[in-house]
Amino acid sequence: MKIRSGGHDYEGLSYVSNTPFFILDMFNLRSIQVNLEDETAWVQTGATLGEVFYNIAKKSKVHGFPAGVCPTVGVGGHVSGAGYGNMMRKYGLTSDNVIDAEIVDADGRVLNRKTMGDDLFWAIRGGGGSSFGVIVSYKIKLVRVPQVVTVFRVSRTMEENAIDVVLQWQDIASKIDDNLFIRLAMDVIDQGNNKRLKKLDCHELCWIESVLFWADYSPIDTPIEVLLERTPPTLSHLTRKSDYVKDPIPKEGLEIIWKKMIELETPRLIFNPYGGKMSEISEDAIPFPHRKGNLYKIQYLANWDEEGKEKEKYYMELVRKLYSYMSPYVSKYPRQAYYNYRDLDLGVNHHDGTKGYLEGRKYGIQYFMNNFDKLVHIKTLVDPSNLFRNEQSIPILPM
Repeated sequence: MKIRSGGHDYEGLSYVSNTPFFILDMFNLRSIQVNLEDETAWVQTGATLGEVFYNIAKKSKVHGFPAGVCPTVGVGGHVSGAGYGNMMRKYGLTSDNVIDAEIVDADGRVLNRKTMGDDLFWAIRGGGGSSFGVIVSYKIKLVRVPQVVTVFRVSRTMEENAIDVVLQWQDIASKIDDNLFIRLAMDVIDQGNNKRLKKLDCHELCWIESVLFWADYSPIDTPIEVLLERTPPTLSHLTRKSDYVKDPIPKEGLEIIWKKMIELETPRLIFNPYGGKMSEISEDAIPFPHRKGNLYKIQYLANWDEEGKEKEKYYMELVRKLYSYMSPYVSKYPRQAYYNYRDLDLGVNHHDGTKGYLEGRKYGIQYFMNNFDKLVHIKTLVDPSNLFRNEQSIPILPM
């Protein structure tokens, strides 16, 4: 069984398989009930982040929710995999702001936080809900936002001292006031024909307009109803990977990385700063362990429009080469990874007795580090027959 909410799954584990399967598609379970009296909302897992943002904004100009920048992402996978967004340094992860949930377990029981118990509630806030049951809804805690927020976008080329900008960003992005979030992207561009290389001044907007800005819509000309659209504005093939950086990459390292990116042309890097609230929450508060000590997370990405397996193999290999090249500059023993950026290169589980646990440990340690064994124990207790499984689910203990 494949369980899908929004369908944004980098490896397609929620909707493809090499063996016969069926999809439990949650897209019609999309109710959102906002309660401003206690500043909470019940959100069914088939809703999209855009629908959540829209419903909050229609009720209040001073409330928001710390979740991702892509409006068409489904709530179910995003929340259960420890989603993040532009307010992560201020309020933590999406999963840090979940206070209740409804889940159907392997025995068909409908459970809430009280009846499922502390351990299972802990597991489904970052450990991947599809390993433990079918999550129907989450109760989220809304956060306060100013009536006016400021957004900006600044582009620099190598000739404009881009490397010095990256060096400065590494020094301050995780240490500055947690009201400020500065994402950094490194890309190889054609300076003669590149629309992204445009300088934009700071813009003062309301929070929901800033959501449009981050989703690459014009916040001035675009009605917020665009957030209710469930299909992304552009569709392409893609591949993703992730890393964590604990020490600043030196200037000579950045110069080498830039040369490698120019050689490979296609792969991009996006750096998301940590610090702030992310450093204050303990690494075992939820299954997501990447907290204090991380300067930033790297997302590797490549998109392409050409069809065919050969093209897929070609672009994926480009990203793998850049990922391999970055190994001296990122976390080690284990090399850490972000669970919501699912990556089958880290390992695949065939769920074959004792072998299944060992296969699961290979990727599980990179995603969850010291929290992996607790996830395995909870999984074994709540789903001993391993009904809820996929190629990178939490395994059960060997019998």
